[in-house]
Amino acid sequence: MFVAADPGRLRLRSALRAVLAVCLAVTVCALAGLALPAVVTGGLAALLALFTVTDRTVRGQAATTALLPAVGFPVLALAAGLHDHAVARDLAFLAVAGAGVYVRRWGPRGHALGTFAFMTFFVAQFLHTAPRQLPEVYAAVILAVLASSAVRFGVWCYERRLPAPAVPALPGGSGLARITTRQAVQAVAGGAFALVAGQVVSGDRWYWAVGAAWWVFVNTASRGETLVRGFRRVLGTLLGIGVGVLVAVPLHGAAAPTAALVAVCVFGIFYTAAVSYSWMMFAVTVLVSLLYGLLGFLEPGLLVLRLAETAVGALGAMLAVLLVLPVTTHATTHAWIEQAVRCVHRCTAEAAARLAGAADAEPAVHITELEALLGRVRLSLAPLMHPLSPLRARKARARHVLDLLDECAREARGLAAVAADPQASHDARLAAACRRVEAAVHALVAPPSDTVAMSLAPAPHHHPGAEAALRHLHGLERALAELAAPVRTSPRAPLVQA
Repeated sequence: MFVAADPGRLRLRSALRAVLAVCLAVTVCALAGLALPAVVTGGLAALLALFTVTDRTVRGQAATTALLPAVGFPVLALAAGLHDHAVARDLAFLAVAGAGVYVRRWGPRGHALGTFAFMTFFVAQFLHTAPRQLPEVYAAVILAVLASSAVRFGVWCYERRLPAPAVPALPGGSGLARITTRQAVQAVAGGAFALVAGQVVSGDRWYWAVGAAWWVFVNTASRGETLVRGFRRVLGTLLGIGVGVLVAVPLHGAAAPTAALVAVCVFGIFYTAAVSYSWMMFAVTVLVSLLYGLLGFLEPGLLVLRLAETAVGALGAMLAVLLVLPVTTHATTHAWIEQAVRCVHRCTAEAAARLAGAADAEPAVHITELEALLGRVRLSLAPLMHPLSPLRARKARARHVLDLLDECAREARGLAAVAADPQASHDARLAAACRRVEAAVHALVAPPSDTVAMSLAPAPHHHPGAEAALRHLHGLERALAELAAPVRTSPRAPLVQA
């Protein structure tokens, strides 16, 4: 976690900004004279607004943030109104859980709004929100969103200077072929199991099991990813409870040290989220322990109960992905690899156009997209790469695929850098090399209807700038050709490398 790469210190900036924004939101809510439960709701709303909103543009982020209360308020009203009607409340919670996953089909905005809706229902259970408290809770949410937005879009808007990374979309499809639709069904099934089993474990804290089951599905697209995520959630919770017993319990809710440690936990959540789900859950669990202490009902037995509920929820999610409309790791990984290969083709096509003299060609945009897609491939292959995975042949295949895709990315970056040089040019050899790369791409994936054709007019002379481009094109051709073996054969077949 502490040695993971942080290009541009984006994780550090995000974590520091989150601490500043959440602290400001809580301070504003407290100065407004709101009760402690409302202040806690405001702090959590600010954290969620910062954590879940990931649109690529600042304008898109602002629009999504503005929509959060419009989604959260009706859900809060529903949760508060059904608080004393157990059956209706449970059915409504499952409906919100399923809808929160289903709307991810509409990209980052759908993901943010769905997550905020689910978490507002969850927070209403956590704080036992009653209808008479809604005006105060609504005020807290509005103040918190405004305060966090003032920091995110005003005081510290580093995205205006640094373009947001591309966020690839899940592979498409329709009906039950769409991954988000299948996951919505799985989330309801896993949540139902967690709800029933969680109430058997505890009639008061059952919602922790539903929350654990739901969050296991976030940023996953296959049963392998979900199983690994469930394991990591339980591990992070276990570690966090150990620290909670040692740190949060002795504090007895003392305001100043609790506030300081909450700020540390917020930093930890944002700093570790992109690199380690276990460490993020560790920070979340310690944060929850501190909030329980602040609210006045923390004890070691409550933390042990949270671990049990988390395990129940993770089990529910795992059973759902194994038994209900399972999405195999191989199918999901193959879809991401296809997208990555097509992105390599777009990078090469734009670089070729730039080399041919097209001033508006911009390969760097596709390089950013390629990096995001490779991150998705790594996440999809993580279950096979896990140290405890017994599938040695598939682990070797996965490692080989990642090595080849990383090589493609290196060559594409190098080609883009050469194309950006105004002194670079093309010659007769580049045209042939581009055609061979295009053929290698089409041998791996069928060309879509909007394929960008690579074309370079042959030139009769050799230009020094073309030598570097040729090396990158030859490297791309070789790596793409080697990808044919692991991509086109059965995942269980022995991998024979040249």
